Parts: sequence; structure tokens; C-alpha cells
Amino acid sequence: MKFEELINGKLWAVRADDDNCHELEILLDHWNDVVWLRNFFINNQDDLNAFYHVSIEDAIWDTIEDSDKIESMLLELGESDDLDTLFRPLNNNETAESLLQKDKARLKDRPVHSSWLRVYAIRLSTGAYIITGGAIKLTFKMEEREHTRNELNKIEKVRNFLLNEHIIDDDSFIEYIAEI
Repeated sequence: MKFEELINGKLWAVRADDDNCHELEILLDHWNDVVWLRNFFINNQDDLNAFYHVSIEDAIWDTIEDSDKIESMLLELGESDDLDTLFRPLNNNETAESLLQKDKARLKDRPVHSSWLRVYAIRLSTGAYIITGGAIKLTFKMEEREHTRNELNKIEKVRNFLLNEHIIDDDSFIEYIAEI
């Protein structure tokens, strides 16, 4: 497992050992690919209709628009910007911070319907995150669909990797990165 720094010491993304792109690049590529999106929404049309009541064409354009906003939101952050305002615990009922907490980022205040795009990350410490993936979440629980279950598995795999390497915060993560 490899990690690519996106914002100096604050934001990282997982890169699979055999992949040329990190997880955020993969997400943004999918979320801006009309053919990929059309196939996704056709395959998940029942969920789209059940929760959002929009056409596949509107879903495609809403996704591309939201993707652009998320990309700007994440990649235009400066070193002094607070990532903790973007990421929230993955479990909505979680109120206390936990070791290598699983988090999500999504757009707020979207007109017409809420955004279904999610970026998933591990919180190393205050203001420091590792992006593990993301999804188009059209159901209430992630466990309900294979593509979101896969994201749960990825975030858990990254968390376990970090724990196995004795990484518990941003300092131990930076030490790990310096050693490899």
C-alpha cells in the first residue's frame, strides 16, 4: 500500500501498489465519465428512483457538477485551511473522536436534492486525513449495496494496515512515510 501527499502533511490518498492513480483520482475520473456514470445509474436505477426521483440524465449532470465542487473543495485547500470542517464521522451516531476514525466528506447545501457523492477517509489526527476511496451512495446504509460495501472494506483494510504498522496519528504516519 502506498500513499500520495495531496496537501502538505494534511491530506493524503491511498494508491494501490499496482495502480498509477491514487483513490481520489480514480473517483474523480469515474464521477466525470459520462459512460461510466450512465452504466452506474442504469445498474442502480431502482435506488435512484426510490430516494432521489431524478432521471438518469439529470443524475449524470448532477454528479459531474458535484464532482467538480468536491475536487475544488479538497484540492484548492491551503495549508492553513481546516479539513475538520469537511470530514465527519462515517457513523452518524458517533460523537467522540476515535483512534484512526473512519470519516466521510460530502457536499452540503446542494439545491434540489442532497449530494450522493462521498469521499471516505481515515482521520490521523486533528486536520490530517488519508483518503481511502469514495462512492455514489444512493441508499441509507452502506451495507445495502456491493459498491458501498466495497468502500467499507477498503477503509477497514487501510485502517488495519495503519494499525499493523503501528501508525496511530499523523506523527507516526509521517515517520512511516520517511522510512519507506
